Parts: sequence; structure tokens; C-alpha cells
Amino acid sequence: MVDRIVDIATDGRHLSRERGFLKVNEKGTEIGRIPLDEITAIIVHAHGVTWSNSLLAELADRGAPVVICGANHAPRSVLIPLEGHHAQGARLRAQWSAKLPFMKQAWKQVVCAKITMQAATLVAVGESPAPLTMMIRKVTSGDSTNMEAQAARHYWPRLMGREFRRDHDASGTNALLNYGYTVLRAATARAIVAAGLHPGIGLHHSNRANGFALADDLMEPFRPLVDCCVRNLVERNGDQVDTTAKQTLARLLALDLPLGDGITPISESLNKLATSLGQSFEVGKLVLALPSPPSADTLSELGQ
Repeated sequence: MVDRIVDIATDGRHLSRERGFLKVNEKGTEIGRIPLDEITAIIVHAHGVTWSNSLLAELADRGAPVVICGANHAPRSVLIPLEGHHAQGARLRAQWSAKLPFMKQAWKQVVCAKITMQAATLVAVGESPAPLTMMIRKVTSGDSTNMEAQAARHYWPRLMGREFRRDHDASGTNALLNYGYTVLRAATARAIVAAGLHPGIGLHHSNRANGFALADDLMEPFRPLVDCCVRNLVERNGDQVDTTAKQTLARLLALDLPLGDGITPISESLNKLATSLGQSFEVGKLVLALPSPPSADTLSELGQ
């Protein structure tokens, strides 16, 4: 099945449903249509965009979120379905009643997977992974020693350059990162709902205003893949958030990752991770399906 991110960046377009398709109109004229079954998410950047309620209902039935972005290409609002799994009630109760030690151990595994992916990314750009590899061994339950933040301080200047500062509101490279994370966040939220879990009940992220805390948690191990892709994009094509950059970042969902005994695209890896967490909540035993990094050659080719 094709996983397509639909990006609406032109003002004044109207989105509607017609016979299993998303139809896009501009000034009353149809300019394109896409099978609804192929849509992973719709990301809207433009002003004056309108849509039909029947389209939103169809997207909800398929678990495809609609993401409304601000000028910095970061999400301002996300529309997701209320129901996503036949065992949702039981899963939600198990998720809500999970004990703190369970949540802390889950977060430890997520942080270790993220730092492992960061280390592989540094190898792909010719940097030593040794400091990050040592940090992985020091991650404790709940990451009480804050190895995630220490790893980030080591990682960013070596990946993006000494002058780089991660700034959610900045343009250029930061805006490209925002867009890549928006794609990843939407796909993660979809996987969480499909697994019968609530995206607002996080393992670690717990801001009351964050309705996607769990999505922000589970996407962490995949973030370095966006980082690597953005670095390569900037080197080859500059730091503009243009159509080429958006398409390249959206295609990341099809990147194959080692998972268990096989190779699985990111989109399916997210599904497997969310499902494994839901099953872990129900049985009370933590077994997370976390991916391994791809090869250095694969990472170095991201963004082409």
C-alpha cells in the first residue's frame, strides 16, 4: 500500500471527497485527485483552504490525520479519529492505569533507541559515535540522569555545525526540521490511534497542553533520520522549504529500517511500535518493537 503525505501549500483550494478519492479544486476547477486509501496524512500550510465534512469523516474512517501548520511549518492543530482499534476500550484503560515504573522503563528503551540512531547518523557524516555509545550505557529508568539532553548537546553541533542552534521558530534549516518532524508526528499519531491508544497520554512528555504527548515520545528514535535527511538536503539544495524538500522528507516514511529479523518501512515500523506498546500495556510486560539504524551508506544517501 502506498503511504502518501498530501501537502496543501497553495491558498484558496477546496478539498472534498468523491467516490473514494480526495478531490482538490481551485476556483471551481478540479486540479487533482488522490485515492483516499493511499493517504497517510494531509498537511495544510496555506490560507483560505476549505474542505467538506464528508471528506473529514472519510479520512477519520481511514485513520488519516489532518495537520494544520503555522508559518514555521510546525503543527498548530491535528484532527484525528476518535476510534481506531477493535480493542480500544481495554487498551485505553490499560494505558491510563499503567504504573510509573513501567512508563519509566519504556522511556528508557525509547531514549536508548534514539541515541543509538543519533550515533549511527554521526557515523554516516564522518563523526565518532563513541561518546554517544557510552551515554547509552548510562541511561537509567526514566532517564533520570538526562542522557537524552546530554546526547543532544554533543550531537547537534557535530551533525549541523558548531554555529547551529535548534530553534523551533527559526527559518532555514530549523524550518526544514519542523516540516520533517510534522510528517513524522502525523504518521506516529496515526499509528497510535490505529493501535487503540490515546496520543495524549505520554510516557515522558506530559505538558497539559500537548494532546500528542505519546506521539512525541514514540517518534523520538526516528527523529535522527529526519535530521540526517535535512543535513543532506541543505548541503545539496539549500535550506528552503520548497516542494522538492517537502517531497523528499515525506518519502522518508518509505525508508526501510532493520526491525526484528526483517526490514520494515518507517510507516510500518511506527505501526509495529505502537502496537507493541498497546500489547505491553495490556499484559503488563514491556516488549517494544524498536528499530535499529540503517547502514551508514543508506543514511548518507538520504535527501537525494
